[in-house]
Amino acid sequence: MKTYNVGYLIGSLAKESINRKLANALFKLAPEQLKFKEIPFADLPLYSYDYDADYPQVGRDFKKAIESSDAILIVTPEYNRSVPGALKNALDWASRPWGKNSFAHIPSGVIGASPGAIGTAVGQQHLRSILGFLNSPQMNSPEAYIQFKDGMINDAGEIADAGTAKFLAGYMEEFHQHVARVLTVLPRGA
Repeated sequence: MKTYNVGYLIGSLAKESINRKLANALFKLAPEQLKFKEIPFADLPLYSYDYDADYPQVGRDFKKAIESSDAILIVTPEYNRSVPGALKNALDWASRPWGKNSFAHIPSGVIGASPGAIGTAVGQQHLRSILGFLNSPQMNSPEAYIQFKDGMINDAGEIADAGTAKFLAGYMEEFHQHVARVLTVLPRGA
């Protein structure tokens, strides 16, 4: 079985982010063919096209990490019914300079958790619109808007509820299948 290197972005910069906890629990449920590596973006300055002529090293490193991934998984909260500003800034860095979009043809998935009842539904819709413009083939189904509650993740970092764990394991298997399908049609480096 082919192994896929999945770069992941945590939309929140908070050290104790519930989305970071969700991501780590997801990785325990993922098929063994998926290998995960975080792509950090906290050190990126605010994007401006003034950087396009001479991209700073931190921007080049971020773009290279996206480009060297077989797929991207974004695990993000919703801020004010949209994506967190730091995540949007990172996506802007990855898409520039014009004509050098690092997300093009890289399969992606989006998931997120929030204490609110609708999880991250509205923020994910905004993110899907951005990823669509960036020409990243997205896993559109199943969608996963997780309401984060106390006790959802146990002390071992695993999803505590069996039904939620089954759903999320299914989500990760679907993501694996999505990545395999996309890379069969759009092989990297071809």
